[in-house]
Amino acid sequence: MEEQFILRVPPSVSERIDRLLSEDASTSDEIPLDLFFSEDGRNGTFMIGNDEFPASLLDLPAVVESFKTYDDCALVKTADIGQMIMVREPGDPAPNTVEYRHGLTPPMKDARKRRFRREPDLNPELVQRVERDLLNILSGGTVENVSLSFYFRHMMCLYLLLGFSKFIYLNFLGVGT
Repeated sequence: MEEQFILRVPPSVSERIDRLLSEDASTSDEIPLDLFFSEDGRNGTFMIGNDEFPASLLDLPAVVESFKTYDDCALVKTADIGQMIMVREPGDPAPNTVEYRHGLTPPMKDARKRRFRREPDLNPELVQRVERDLLNILSGGTVENVSLSFYFRHMMCLYLLLGFSKFIYLNFLGVGT
């Protein structure tokens, strides 16, 4: 598979790149097109001709698949794209995060907040104890030192760790009761 990324540029830069790509190679006056990144690997400079534009490497909220075709009938997957280089006008502020908040299309606006579940707030000690108890149950043992309040937290943690279907199956078997 190839390595690919999305290049998002302002309209003024887009027009210049379009003109550059539409001209014959023999008639173009060899306008340099270059991209440099600083040591952090996230911020850089996009150059077209003698003009410099600030650029940032951002992670997309979801992976985008890229396809190509040779005969306008069959599609061949070429890459999974997970990053975007965003070129800005010189006065525009730089993004303060490494992840782009929106997707590439209008339905994916504010995708991270609207489409993905946030991580549950779990106590790490409780998770370790539940994992230990679950391994003990699966090896044929029983859960030790169970109080009623801990039982409900224990079952909720099992539900969050295993997912709903496995949790119901374990309860049906009588595990954890």
